[in-house]
Amino acid sequence: MTEEPNRLGDYLRARRQLVTPEQAGLPVLGIRRVAGLRREEVAMLAGISADYYLRLEQGRDRNPSVQVLESLARVLRLDDDAAAYLLGLGSPKPRRPRRRPRKETVPPGIAKLVATLPLPAFVEGRYFDVLAANPLATALSPRLVPGGNRLRDVFLDPAEQSLYPDWELVTAGLVAGFRQSVGTDTDDPRFIELVGELSLASPRFRRLWARHDVRARNGVPAPVHLDHPQLGELWLNREKLSVSGTAGQVLAIYHPDSGTGDADKLALLASAVLPPAERTTGDGRRLLPEP
Repeated sequence: MTEEPNRLGDYLRARRQLVTPEQAGLPVLGIRRVAGLRREEVAMLAGISADYYLRLEQGRDRNPSVQVLESLARVLRLDDDAAAYLLGLGSPKPRRPRRRPRKETVPPGIAKLVATLPLPAFVEGRYFDVLAANPLATALSPRLVPGGNRLRDVFLDPAEQSLYPDWELVTAGLVAGFRQSVGTDTDDPRFIELVGELSLASPRFRRLWARHDVRARNGVPAPVHLDHPQLGELWLNREKLSVSGTAGQVLAIYHPDSGTGDADKLALLASAVLPPAERTTGDGRRLLPEP
């Protein structure tokens, strides 16, 4: 029988290595041979025994109480998203037979909405596959087409990497969102294939994946900074909305601030790719058809 992965222990180990003694309010005496906090320091700060914490990291105890997990989240300085992820790792779950992955399908109404929106929009699946995209999204990035994968493209395609001046920040956010999206369902063949491919091909992905960062995909709206080959520097607002009735699909919409140069640039892009009846100024005002 294959041994069950020690997800809780792996997560605790990775996160304690990222917390410095100074952040935890501990004095630094002598030379430290470990990154971050020692196991016994985490245990002391969390109010549990060092032996019990060792059992948690080694996977000999996989179902600690909520109180213990909340104490560990405080010591490890986890935000709300990361703390919720930790609580999920510590919750007992019945073993389910491995099922063949189901193809993700965009609801027909959402597909129609994406096609008719006068703004760049696309639907992203649970594993960051692009499931639907409108022409304006593809004009922003040629990789935003059905069949593409956001992780694979941003990490492995030099042309896509050059689109993001803040590539390191973008990749960190993508990996943290991916971990939150997948949750504890890490025995899915699609997940194993994608993480294995990226781990082999991208040192940057390996480093980020080892950090175990977690961030909600559709949390606080965030700006997107692009360096478009035709438009130059471009700042757009990004909204990510959960698609109801699906297992983790997200609708992403990019839009500019009204009356800005970014709105004018997006309107210029729309004039090149959209029929006259669908063109707007980029901030929602309809452009007059060309004579």
